Amino acid sequence: MSLIVELEFPLLGTAPIPADHGYLLYAAVSRLLPEVHRPNAIALCPIPGRQLGNRQLVLTRVSRLRLRAPQEQVPLLVHLAGKELQLGQARLTVGTPRVRALQPAEALRSRLVVIKVKEAPRASDLTAELFAQAARRQLDQLGISPQARLHVGKRRTLRLKHREVVGYELAVCGLTDEESLALQQHGLGGRRHMGCGVFVPLRNGAARDE
Repeated sequence: MSLIVELEFPLLGTAPIPADHGYLLYAAVSRLLPEVHRPNAIALCPIPGRQLGNRQLVLTRVSRLRLRAPQEQVPLLVHLAGKELQLGQARLTVGTPRVRALQPAEALRSRLVVIKVKEAPRASDLTAELFAQAARRQLDQLGISPQARLHVGKRRTLRLKHREVVGYELAVCGLTDEESLALQQHGLGGRRHMGCGVFVPLRNGAARDE
């Protein structure tokens, strides 16, 4: 498997952005780089910011556009630098990226994980217990020990063009370095290109994508 790295672009902008911006961000990046819309291993992390209420975020000094991708995709993705992203009514200017290797952490969190669960054909049927069972099965497939602890958080949605997809916030704790890197590289569930199932370090009770 190719080495997965993370590109971290500073963002400049003053207008609020939607808190549920996964689809909008994917569409905006794909408009600038159509290759991102094709089958690939590229994942977009949610943009961190300060909650304003009414499902809006305002950028802070730590707000970044972060993409995870195979190392060979870096020359393509750096072309986002200097471009402008349109997210709802907001225009964000993308700065020069920093490229870094993924770092292991004992605890990881994803803001939203979306998994198809056959026992829950309708969104209203997806309970936290069914979701946890499905997540555990996917962790088993990644070779992550049953000793790793799952903490299912808020029920969340991803708003697509014509519908919403339902999932849950998820933290996984007690990971070895090898397990932590595997989970960051592969993620869980679907829609990773829209920020779902992308795990970031959870330290001192706060994740990097708050």
